[in-house]
Amino acid sequence: MEQQVDQAQPEKQVFPPSPEFRDAAVARPELYEAAATDRLEFWADQARSLHWHTPFTQTLDWSDPPFARWFDDGELNVAYNCLDRHVEEGNGDRVALLWEGEPGDSRAITYAELTSEVKKAANVLTDLGIEAGDRVAIYLPMIPEAIVSMLAVARLGAAHSVVFGGFSADSLRARIDDAGAKLVITADGGWRKGKVSPLKPAVDASLEPRGDLPAQDTVTNVLVVRRGENEVDWNDRDVWWHEAMADASPEHEAQPFPAENPLFILYTSGTTGKPKGILHTSGGYLTQVASTHRNVFDLHPESDVYWCTADVGWITGHSYVTYGPLANGATQVIYEGTPDAPHSGRWWEIIQKYGVTILYTAPTAIRSFMKLGRQIPEQFDLSSLRLLGSVGEPINPEAWLWYRHVIGADRTPIVDTWWQTETGAIMISALPGVTDAKPGSAQVPIPGITIDVVDDAGTSLDHGDGLLVVSEPWPSMLRGIWGDPDRYRETYWEKFGDRYFAGDGARLDEDGDVWLLGRVDDVMNVSGHRLSTAEIESALVAHHFTAEAAVVGASDETTGQAVVAFVIIKQSQLADAEASDIAAELRSHVAKQIGPIARPRDIYVVAELPKTRSGKIMRRLLRDVAEGREIGDTTTLADTQVMRIIGDKVVR
Repeated sequence: MEQQVDQAQPEKQVFPPSPEFRDAAVARPELYEAAATDRLEFWADQARSLHWHTPFTQTLDWSDPPFARWFDDGELNVAYNCLDRHVEEGNGDRVALLWEGEPGDSRAITYAELTSEVKKAANVLTDLGIEAGDRVAIYLPMIPEAIVSMLAVARLGAAHSVVFGGFSADSLRARIDDAGAKLVITADGGWRKGKVSPLKPAVDASLEPRGDLPAQDTVTNVLVVRRGENEVDWNDRDVWWHEAMADASPEHEAQPFPAENPLFILYTSGTTGKPKGILHTSGGYLTQVASTHRNVFDLHPESDVYWCTADVGWITGHSYVTYGPLANGATQVIYEGTPDAPHSGRWWEIIQKYGVTILYTAPTAIRSFMKLGRQIPEQFDLSSLRLLGSVGEPINPEAWLWYRHVIGADRTPIVDTWWQTETGAIMISALPGVTDAKPGSAQVPIPGITIDVVDDAGTSLDHGDGLLVVSEPWPSMLRGIWGDPDRYRETYWEKFGDRYFAGDGARLDEDGDVWLLGRVDDVMNVSGHRLSTAEIESALVAHHFTAEAAVVGASDETTGQAVVAFVIIKQSQLADAEASDIAAELRSHVAKQIGPIARPRDIYVVAELPKTRSGKIMRRLLRDVAEGREIGDTTTLADTQVMRIIGDKVVR
């Protein structure tokens, strides 16, 4: 059965929700009707589900595009919406966080307890001089203190800049400097793959003079959580979290702040060497993350146990670990470690332990589990799952089908979501009780979002391949690039003027459903033909040999660009693959699936692909290898040795 599922051709397959799921669904078809009738009033209704200290009277101010102002004259406190109001409504005993540490330690934290912790942390930050408008850098593992820190900063009207714990001291310094952070919150270390990974040493190094850089001059204190119990150097600016929290008052009244008050800066890679500080504000962002979390994931907060596997260092962790779930009063799992520590069934063990009902994860993780084989998840009871989600990059149909069949027992809806750091919240997705799902398709814009697929001239397409744009402002949209409004205009609005260009290619099928083709810079031009790397990767993974694939375009004198593929073979297929001419078979397979023009020039069989710790494949490094260049920066990779091993395989 596994081989049949993995090779199934999904183009004509459609999976409607069961009658039982449809009848009990949170989101109804009427949402689309309401949004189509009056888009701004639809978003105003969504915003009214929050608590406003001062109700708004204006929904959208678009008088100075591309700088939007949503609910501009309203005032709210983001942390109050995520915490206090649930306690005041009588849900203080509901578990907010089910935290699982990698070594197996765990904590269950109720909304009342989390509210108390955040109040104390807000008082600690106040004592350290943090005020509304300040910026705080957060460099922590996936522990409850990471969420407490984010909410405490938000409670004070300051803005946080969460930096993923896998980033180097240089990367951290660049982000601290750009934001002008006044405080850094970190830990001695965090558990990863069976050992403690130090964090504070990187913070110390980032603040010290190094090379041409003088000592960092905006940070006045470093607040340190004790987690790893590893020895750390201590400086005059350092404060232990546990000592400060022990002395802090548990009383703190949340003050209202304007809806457009900055909430966070999150840095994402750019085409230049300097990362972009994506700025999000409060009211519009919280409105859309709460609305999409409730409707896309069919959240029933009184009964669901939700788990988004993302780290808070990325936008998915901001929107669908911290703010969306807590604004909705959800019970959620957070896990410190990696999917394979201390064993390859760790995730499924956690689902079984906590009775997880909603799982939201990345296609790269799903394909990694496919590579290992279904026998691992089949050792665990996954019957509590009732909804599955996908995020981060296009999911190939074969992985979608495996996810539904093996993890979802052929009964769970799957929501394949498209959005970005810049969009702040989900923009395209099925609504699981409404949409008939197509494997591999993100499907349709959520209610209230206006998406278009256009050609290079900006003309809308009825069907076919083009560029994805957002045609109307949306509540959770970025408000700019921190400190660089010109770069904001040039990066996202210059190409089409009044429409946001996402940088992604997309296909509209005959039903009007959207199929994401990946980043435009991941679209190759082979002999004048535009080819999507995601489409070729999907074709490669459709072959029963292949567990995972990454495709890049390499310069070619004859065709302009040539297709170069890096593939991982399934463990269950290794013997058969070794007895075959793997490259010839996979080339032939791609030619049959897509056409001869897509046949890879080179195919390299590798043991691993270069991935960040969030699971994103770093294709630019593979392009370096394919074109014989020196390999670029590998500091963000989960395993920095992967590229050396791959490079040894490619002999030019």
